[in-house]
Amino acid sequence: MSSKEIKDIGIVGYGVYIPKYRISVDEIAKMWHDNGPMMAKTLNVTEKSVPDLDEDTITISVMAARNALARADRGDNTKNNELLSKLGAIYVGSESHPYAVKPSAVTVGEAIGATPVMTAADIEFACKAGTAGLQNVIGLVKSQEIEYGLAIGTDCAQGRPGDQLEYTAGAGGAAFIMGTENIIAKLEGMYSFTTDTPDFWRREHARYPSHAGRFTGQPSYFRHTLSATKGLLEKLDLSIDDFDRVSFHQPNGRFPIAAAKRLSIPYEKLEDSLCVTKIGNTYSAASMVGFARQLDMAEPGERILICSYGSGAGSDAFSFVVTEEIISRRNLAPVTDDYIEDKAMLSYAHYAKHRGKIMMS
Repeated sequence: MSSKEIKDIGIVGYGVYIPKYRISVDEIAKMWHDNGPMMAKTLNVTEKSVPDLDEDTITISVMAARNALARADRGDNTKNNELLSKLGAIYVGSESHPYAVKPSAVTVGEAIGATPVMTAADIEFACKAGTAGLQNVIGLVKSQEIEYGLAIGTDCAQGRPGDQLEYTAGAGGAAFIMGTENIIAKLEGMYSFTTDTPDFWRREHARYPSHAGRFTGQPSYFRHTLSATKGLLEKLDLSIDDFDRVSFHQPNGRFPIAAAKRLSIPYEKLEDSLCVTKIGNTYSAASMVGFARQLDMAEPGERILICSYGSGAGSDAFSFVVTEEIISRRNLAPVTDDYIEDKAMLSYAHYAKHRGKIMMS
C-alpha cells in the first residue's frame, strides 16, 4: 500500500445476520416453574434468537460479512472483487468459536472469497471481542498497513439450563469493513477502559459459563461502560448532547437503559439500538448489532456513540459521524429489522435440541 496522508477513516460497509428461530422467555420459564411474565419484565426481554442445527458463529459471520460487502461495493460487483483483493485483515471476535484450535477467521475469509489475506485471527474478550477486533482493524488501516479490514462480532451464546443466562443468551453477528474511501460513517475517535474484574467466566472444558450474579452490574458493567464513555467524551471534547444516537452493550433490556440514565442520555437516543428485547443478548455482537440498527435509521450528519462491554472486564467506546453515503447504500443488504421480524418460534424441547442440550445418538 502506497504511503499517503489519510484524512478520514471509517465504515465502508456493514451487515448483520440473526438466525430466524426464537424461544420466548415464557416458554423457558414454564420449563423451570418460573413466572414468565415476571422474568420478561425483570429482564426487559420477551424472546431470544436461537441458531439452527447447521448454524454456528462461522456461518453467522459469513452471512454478516456478505451483507457488509454488499454495502461496501455500492451495488457494483466489480468493486466487490476489487475490495476483496485489498482486504488485508479479518478478525472474528467471539466466545463461542466452533474450534478450540483452528481459527474461524480463515474459514470466513475463504467463504467470502478473500483468501489469501495478510492477517486473520480470532479474538476473545467475552462480549467486547468484536469491538476489540474493530480497534485492531482501525489501527492497521490508519497505519496504512492495509487498505481495508473486516471486523466481526458474533456469538451463539451459552446458558446453563435453568440459569438466569438461559433467558437471554441469544445468537447473531455483525460485520464492519473499515477503509478510507466512500465512507458510510467517519470515525472520530475511540477510548477503552479495562480492569481485572472477574464477573463472568468459563474455564477450559466447561460447557457453560459461570457468573457472579449481581456483581456483574455495578462494579463490572456500569463501571466500565460509564468510564469508557466519559473517557471518550473527554478525549474528543464532546458532550452527550453532541450525540444523536447511542448503542451500549445489551446483556439484558435493563442495563443499557440504566447506563443511559446515569449519563443523562435521553431514552430516544438509545431506543433504536435495543435489539435485546426481541433477540436476546448476542454477546460479542450485541453492541455492534445495536449500532448497525442505528445506522439503518440514521440520517447524514448524525453522530453515533457505540460502547461495548466484555466481562473480565472492559469497554470500548467509539464516535462515528454518518455521511451522505448512507442514503444510497443502506438498502443494498438486509437491514437489521428484516432479520428481527423474520422468525419462527420454538418449544423448549426443540430449543434444547438446537442448542445441543438434548444429545442425538
